[in-house]
Amino acid sequence: MKRLSITAWIFIGMAAGIALGVLFPDFSKNLTPISNIFLRLIKSVLAPLLFGTLVAGIAGSGSVKTMGRIGGKAILYFEIVTTLALLVGLLAVNIAKPGVGLTLERSAAEQQIAGAPPPSFGQLLEHTFPTSVIDAMARGEVLQLVVFCFIFGAACTAIGAKAKPIVEWSESLAEVMFRFTHYVMYTAPFAVCAALAVTVGSRGLGVLLGLGKLILTLYVSLAVFVVAILIPIIILCRIPMRRFYEAVKEPWLIAFSTSTSEAALPVALENMERMGVPKHIVGFVLPTGYSFNLDGTTLYLSLASVFVAQAAGVELSIAQQIMMMLTLMLTSKGVAGVPRASLVILSGTLVSFHLPVEGVALILGVDAVMDMARTSVNVLGNCLASAVVARWEGVDLSKAPVEEPVLTAPH
Repeated sequence: MKRLSITAWIFIGMAAGIALGVLFPDFSKNLTPISNIFLRLIKSVLAPLLFGTLVAGIAGSGSVKTMGRIGGKAILYFEIVTTLALLVGLLAVNIAKPGVGLTLERSAAEQQIAGAPPPSFGQLLEHTFPTSVIDAMARGEVLQLVVFCFIFGAACTAIGAKAKPIVEWSESLAEVMFRFTHYVMYTAPFAVCAALAVTVGSRGLGVLLGLGKLILTLYVSLAVFVVAILIPIIILCRIPMRRFYEAVKEPWLIAFSTSTSEAALPVALENMERMGVPKHIVGFVLPTGYSFNLDGTTLYLSLASVFVAQAAGVELSIAQQIMMMLTLMLTSKGVAGVPRASLVILSGTLVSFHLPVEGVALILGVDAVMDMARTSVNVLGNCLASAVVARWEGVDLSKAPVEEPVLTAPH
């Protein structure tokens, strides 16, 4: 019998949670600790995962000068497209308002914080820089940790060979935390079951309509992003649409069905190279994009963050949403290409903006459905990034590359 994937088990957990909430509402209300354990484990991954991935990524790829022309073009493209993805997510959640009508309760401490006057721009800017990285890790200050990691990674790059042990340690740390996250995800089906059981048992099936609106908002906004942003890029850069479709359809399907970008990477590398993207370009842009160009995830993060605020009854000003967008622009760079790793970044962002982390438990019940869509868009966006950089380098993608003849020794 074929072993079920973690995604399949999460779907089973969703169904079981709804059934428990409907049939045994009183019992279901006592299952909160199970979902809370998952949340605690996810939060414990945050600091070491960010540190390992960001420091290793920055120090490993080097500065823009050492990465050269291709690296500079790739980074520029990444920043422009991910910013557009964040904007699409913010526009979608403000127009559809999927969180309005839900009643997400907050703790007394969070209510006290919410009642305090909002900080000024100067205070927010000052708060961005940590006085102690250990303190930032302990309090879950994601933005402070990212700023420290960027400066630390740049320092490692400047030192060069002397920093090699630290860079290798960071790479090892990142790999360990990826495996740690993998283990934590084994508890996800139980957490999903408990979260949905508590939600349905306490508030009834009506609350699922609000979550259904969240799912619909995400799928529609991702479709809008592909049609309004990615397709015009294909046209402007004169990338052959049919050949690009043939190259990306297989890795896109793998990513959608497994909810894992990394599972689609080998096929994506092979198909884009077969399409005509030079090996040195696709070999740099695709792996780098897995940390710096997650279009679907960044769109989801902006949408989910404001959704939690709406569900908690917190009115975010335009300035606060812009600051949240800037925070996500940085923190999303540390998201690993593994299933539901964006929950780590989402929980850190909610803490940074004093929004209830319980919102993660609310979203967790339907996150598997949303993860398939955003992961497949991540892969699609990274494949397109490699093609765009190739076109900027003057590569003709309208026909397959000519293979060099194999030289044989004369007889």
